[in-house]
Amino acid sequence: MAPDRRSDSTDTVVGLARTLRAAGVDASPDRVHALMSALSLLDPALRADVYWAGRLTLCSSADDVRRYDRVFAAYFGDRPPALIRRAVAPAAQLKLVSMSTDDGSTAAPTDDDAESSAVPAAASRVELLRHRDIASLSTSDRAMLARLLAAFALPGEVRRTRRTTPGRGSAVDRRRTLHELLRSGGEPVEIATRVRRLQPRRVVMLVDVSGSMSAYADALLRFAHAASHRMRGPATEVFTIGTRLTRVTRELAHGDPDVALRAIAESVPDWSGGTRLGDLVKRFLDEWGQRGMARGAVVVVLSDGWERGDPGLLGEQMSRLHRLAHRVVWSNPRAGRAGFSPIAGGMAAALPHVDDFVSGHSLAALERLAALVAGARDPGAAGATRPVAYPRRLAHA
Repeated sequence: MAPDRRSDSTDTVVGLARTLRAAGVDASPDRVHALMSALSLLDPALRADVYWAGRLTLCSSADDVRRYDRVFAAYFGDRPPALIRRAVAPAAQLKLVSMSTDDGSTAAPTDDDAESSAVPAAASRVELLRHRDIASLSTSDRAMLARLLAAFALPGEVRRTRRTTPGRGSAVDRRRTLHELLRSGGEPVEIATRVRRLQPRRVVMLVDVSGSMSAYADALLRFAHAASHRMRGPATEVFTIGTRLTRVTRELAHGDPDVALRAIAESVPDWSGGTRLGDLVKRFLDEWGQRGMARGAVVVVLSDGWERGDPGLLGEQMSRLHRLAHRVVWSNPRAGRAGFSPIAGGMAAALPHVDDFVSGHSLAALERLAALVAGARDPGAAGATRPVAYPRRLAHA
């Protein structure tokens, strides 16, 4: 296999695994390696081969299969994979993203060639799309981005609850232990133990819909829609911020993201207006956060940090929010641009009270954001990459 083809094929499979991890599927490096090994024995140009190889190696539960189907359809196109594969000889080369390579043949393409090129074309387009700035996408690219965002999952970082469940822990489960003693006639048995249950933390999202964020608002709200439809855990709360604070959790409850966004457009009066971040963060804390919504939660602020009001007020309220929340994550779409520095008044005032500061300008950046919200710390962990980090002392410059 040519080195460039191997690299292209690996990048495509890794990109699919990243998208699956953002959707909540545990596509670990070992499973990705198993997928690559399976594809080396199949024909990666056939959509059905790619589908079944990925499904059998990357999924471990019924929930994973449902999420895998959604991600696969968004990643490679909407055409369902064939249930019966055509008999093909084992391929010696991976051709998953080889459509840009010219082998010198001048033969006219056949129907089979057209079918086999569908998977590489879609995969290559998604890989290019993952790193492009959302503000520069065309209409067709935005439609593909919307399909990929619809497959996202955003569980909060897990925490231990007061409830317990059977498991290997230090707390003795007296009831189960006595039950086993009775069943064994009083003979010594293994002592049953219990462990604390784990549950994802609440996620609260504050989405900036002001004029400076108009190019990113649609994608960020779709990202919030996917977060509000996660499989388990406390409800995700979503607010829009601009010149007013609007709770849009009810509008996002609809399963269709297009319908949900139309409902938000009708209920948000300050769309593409100004920005009063300090006043609105204060109002959120006074009306919702202080009463319990932000306590122990992962709070995500999606904004460029442009503040028309007093930056000092924003700094005070972010400090207050940081004391209430478990973690505060700020995603700034402009942080992905070359030469960016967080020196704007609002951003500089808020940064000392933020645990993680990341970009949010592309699909790959939103995948990193999802990993951080889920509790990823180690850049080498599955699905985690190092966030855009700026020293907090930089905010005082």
